[in-house]
Amino acid sequence: MAEIQVGQIAPNVELPTDNGSHLNLRELAGKPVVLYFYPQDDTETCTAEAIEFSRLKPDFSKAGAVVIGISPDSIKKHGKFRAKYKLTVDLAADEERAAIEAYGVWTEKLMFGRKYMGVERSTFLIGPDGKIAKIWRKVRIKGHADAVLAAVLAL
Repeated sequence: MAEIQVGQIAPNVELPTDNGSHLNLRELAGKPVVLYFYPQDDTETCTAEAIEFSRLKPDFSKAGAVVIGISPDSIKKHGKFRAKYKLTVDLAADEERAAIEAYGVWTEKLMFGRKYMGVERSTFLIGPDGKIAKIWRKVRIKGHADAVLAAVLAL
């Protein structure tokens, strides 16, 4: 599958969320949407990222944007993660990796000389027109949520 590019229509995502609802990207048309993909709940870097997006959620909301974290973890695990860190962003469970693969973030990774498949920390900003407005791959956490907010405000 070809890598997703800025300007193309965002692949639709339909996933359960930890708040008891269902994410359907098409239903969010007309609003900016931030999809941030992360490997796993309750790990140091993933927790820092979720906390930063939660800290800025009021600013994203004021800009009319929706922020959703997506990982292959279950709804139950997301719920525990949200409660433990008082997270305010919605977390979508992609246990079948449908969205993860549609967005091309299931990649070969290398840790301590061992190759394995996993989620590449990536963020996609989808404009109100349903097209990919900006992509961040191999995300480093420091300042990332602020940079995404700045991009939302620039739409």
